[in-house]
Amino acid sequence: MDSNEYLQQIEATIAEGRFKDNWSSLSAYEVPDWYKNAKFGIFIHWGLYSIPAYDSEWYSRNMYIQGSKAHEHHLAVYGHPKDFGYKDFIPMFRAEKFNADEWAALFKKAGARYVMPVAEHHDGFQMYKSSISHYNTVEMGPKRDLLGEMKTAYEKQGLSLCVSSHRAEHWFFMSHGKEFDSDIKEPLRRGDFYWPAMPEPDHHDLYGSPPSTEFLEDWLIRCCELVDQYQPRVFYFDWWIQTAAFKPYLKKFSAYYYNKGEEWGIPVAINYKHDAFVLGCAVPDVERGQFADLKPYFWQTDTAVAKNSWCYTENNDYKTANEIIRDLVDIVSKNGNLLLNVGPKADGSIPDEDRDILLAIGEWLEVNGEAIYDTTFWRIYGEGPTEVKEGQFTDGDTKIFTSEDIRFTVKESCLYATVLVYPDDGEVRIQSLKENSHHFHGIIKSIEVLGFEEQPQWIRTADALTITTRSVKSDSPVVFKMEMD
Repeated sequence: MDSNEYLQQIEATIAEGRFKDNWSSLSAYEVPDWYKNAKFGIFIHWGLYSIPAYDSEWYSRNMYIQGSKAHEHHLAVYGHPKDFGYKDFIPMFRAEKFNADEWAALFKKAGARYVMPVAEHHDGFQMYKSSISHYNTVEMGPKRDLLGEMKTAYEKQGLSLCVSSHRAEHWFFMSHGKEFDSDIKEPLRRGDFYWPAMPEPDHHDLYGSPPSTEFLEDWLIRCCELVDQYQPRVFYFDWWIQTAAFKPYLKKFSAYYYNKGEEWGIPVAINYKHDAFVLGCAVPDVERGQFADLKPYFWQTDTAVAKNSWCYTENNDYKTANEIIRDLVDIVSKNGNLLLNVGPKADGSIPDEDRDILLAIGEWLEVNGEAIYDTTFWRIYGEGPTEVKEGQFTDGDTKIFTSEDIRFTVKESCLYATVLVYPDDGEVRIQSLKENSHHFHGIIKSIEVLGFEEQPQWIRTADALTITTRSVKSDSPVVFKMEMD
């Protein structure tokens, strides 16, 4: 199907479906229950940038910026970009150790319920079978439909396949290679790997340096092709789609995707950043950050096991499993999901550090998952002195939680109180559940500690609900399950 035929198909689907390409129609969208109940997913940054394993997943841009550390590294290791450019990594990307079933088994054991590979990053290399460009993993590199293999493996494990597209930024991502003698040379035409490599805009300008109609149509078709071929349950967009030029095409894609979901009988969702959508038309995502308080709308955090990079790089600065578990609990208590990124090596193997973190999270969820999965938020998200910094890119510093920091979730007749740092003396005081509390006037029938046989002692007074244990010891968060009468 040529581009004009595909665009006509998109328009026909919108015309025939319930959702139209305007915010008024898209505001009728409802977040699927499966997604709100899932709570925990895996993000995957894996591609050509995994070969140099240096700097970050932005290597394709930074290697062409003269004087940058990535450029100097490239000169030292691979030579001058006019002789060895980014495209020359393609034959080196063989994915010889990639086994989708092994990945799926690991993610299942980690307790994830959905998995989101980056289908196309800013570099423009597609990790799937495509009719839009020859620069994909079926025709080049490993010569395998990596995304298709993942879909089959994940669904066998009961995991939902989702996809991420970062194509929008490709408009400018390779532009610095035109500033000196490199392998990025004019003329560049649609379908070329480096096309269009236009000057990098001021990223704070929502209206300047708009992409061409040709690029925007190509972007729309690439996104719809992913939808048609793989039927993802969630479609994630990185930044820059919030700019004015993308809005008409973004609305068309959303209507097309939502209508396709209804056609398949599969509830779907879209993730976005930076107010790219009118609130209520899709699911907002906070990159490497959280909200400080409970939100009335469903949201998601995307972050990574490493603080310094989304992709695998040598000497990654890793978070601890307990750090991530505490963030998961905090996010879920505030009506959110956690999408946690791992960065496989170029050969398709999962680094030991990533694997160990995932397995530790899975061990905790195996015991305490009932306080996470299929829950909803309570009247307040929690209590305690530690303030969580709000907004994106706030996860670089480790949060120092205390034994007074407690988070709440609810399922059926049970209220779960998760103590983020369990006290050595075994005494927990929950002020929100004191007698005559502004937040709770009900009757607590029983209290148990998930994962421990000890029956805790407890008493409610005018000051607090005080729970006392003698043998409960844990470096990870501890969950009290309270049955209400």
